[in-house]
Amino acid sequence: MSCCFCFSGDKLSPEERKGKYGDAWGQYADNENKFRVKLCGAPCAEPCCWMGSMICFPCAQYKLRHMALNHAEPGSGWSNYTCCQSMFGGCCCIQPGNLGEENCPQACMCLEGCCCPGMAVSASQGMVMQQYGLGLDEDDVRIIRCNNCLQVLACMASILNICIDFDGDDAVVGIINAIADIVFCCVSGCMTARTYHEIKEREKEAPEKYRMER
Repeated sequence: MSCCFCFSGDKLSPEERKGKYGDAWGQYADNENKFRVKLCGAPCAEPCCWMGSMICFPCAQYKLRHMALNHAEPGSGWSNYTCCQSMFGGCCCIQPGNLGEENCPQACMCLEGCCCPGMAVSASQGMVMQQYGLGLDEDDVRIIRCNNCLQVLACMASILNICIDFDGDDAVVGIINAIADIVFCCVSGCMTARTYHEIKEREKEAPEKYRMER
């Protein structure tokens, strides 16, 4: 992860706050409160959750979202679920809240975890950030920027591979995609473990509230 330090840890710039994804995270950029553990420290804080989320990512996101929903409103079950918790808006006829979530929230969450893994974990983390006014520290921003850069690089390499043909091109693109996938899995696992840890520690501080409601 040493390559992450090549990226700036400064707060998100106005340009980075544009678009649906940037707008979703921009609202937390100036928050001074931080998570109890850094993104890099999440695997040590919750090793089983971190490894489990990478082994079966959709299952981990299903569990994490249920925890986040019932942490925000104890005893609510899946009643407050919408696709990605409506954090990123919609596209054309695909609009959160109108995708059958009310009738089949659990099935919709399974599809979300499989089809939109990055947004799924971001939505669960965003719920906790919104509830407690949490922001991102410098290391978090560096890691997220590194991950985003690798995903863009992998996408561009795949497109160029279609247009340009040279010896070994498939191998090069395959390596780039493999690196991008590994980093994505690690970062998403860290986000899952950190959000899980934050919820668990917050509930330890007020156990009666959550025990009575559940």
